[in-house]
Amino acid sequence: MDSKKAATEDGTSPDQDLLRPGDHAHPDRALVVGDGAFAMAMATAMARRGSDVRVLCHTEKVRDEINAGENKTYLPGYKVNENIRAHTSIEEACAPDVQIVLLVIPTQFLRTFLVRNLAKMPVGCPIVVCAKGIEVGTAETPYEMMLAELPGKYHKHFAVLAGPSFAKEIMDGEPTNVVVASEGRDVATVVARYVSDGSSLRAYVSDDVHGIEIAGAVKNVLAIASGALDGLGFGNNARAALVCRGLAELTRLAVATGSNGRAMAGLAGVGDLMLTCSSSLSRNFTVGKKLASGMTLEEISGGTNAVAEGVATAKSVRVLAGRLGVEMPICDAVYRALYEGLPPREALAELQARPLGAEGGLVAGE
Repeated sequence: MDSKKAATEDGTSPDQDLLRPGDHAHPDRALVVGDGAFAMAMATAMARRGSDVRVLCHTEKVRDEINAGENKTYLPGYKVNENIRAHTSIEEACAPDVQIVLLVIPTQFLRTFLVRNLAKMPVGCPIVVCAKGIEVGTAETPYEMMLAELPGKYHKHFAVLAGPSFAKEIMDGEPTNVVVASEGRDVATVVARYVSDGSSLRAYVSDDVHGIEIAGAVKNVLAIASGALDGLGFGNNARAALVCRGLAELTRLAVATGSNGRAMAGLAGVGDLMLTCSSSLSRNFTVGKKLASGMTLEEISGGTNAVAEGVATAKSVRVLAGRLGVEMPICDAVYRALYEGLPPREALAELQARPLGAEGGLVAGE
């Protein structure tokens, strides 16, 4: 391992250990599993630095679009970098000397992919999951699914990437900061060096895998609530209250799953929560706004190719919170609005009428 280290998000690394421009080594070969907007954005970020990037697509249609120069289905209007090549076969996409694998697959489809391809995954390189959700039925996070389905020889190479990162802004070269977590930080440090470019995209490292995954999942549910507030015509006071009380909810759940809570104040927590709760670029925010307009979940889902992770995750969060005895009234209200027909305005009224209580600290999450 190189003695130079990536910056840690919680400030525990001294200044002399922070990444400098010359430290941003790029992988010669990279595999991105997924063909959506964020998959293309991460592929492009590495391709711009000279990496040979293979993209594993779900359909021949999208594969052909990418190889023709534009992913018209998921990222129209952006030219595909010349260093990117798309495939539908993992055998073709997975070069023997691949140095990093990014799994950019919606949470609810991740396990199926892992089971089908566990014998074909490259060994000895970082495998980074970029999904932000919790699986319906098992209430497991993407990292937990990788531990459950891939053989032990892979486990020490796992990492998680999260943080406020809209795909279109990465494609436009706008400043974007993310966080990479792994057990012990060693793998996260390697991944951070691979994806950081020294100019627009910068990665911090963390060892709080639990906290970063829970934050990434729950913020999608909270973004639906924020979109509903916007659709109902409420302003900044309501959104600020939602972000703060939502942060308390996701902190409680994260700590209950083993997080130390520090990640909640970082990019995966406050950062991604602010982003997804305040922009129509967020698919989950858009779902909430349409829900407030009177559209049904079936009508909303039928009008888009993109996956809003928060819709399914609302189910999983409810199960996980119940299992761990964690109170999450905002997330529960989102679940009821999505699946039980509770009108968003009535959901808000119920939340505001709850018994008064004390506001605790961030880590306590009271």
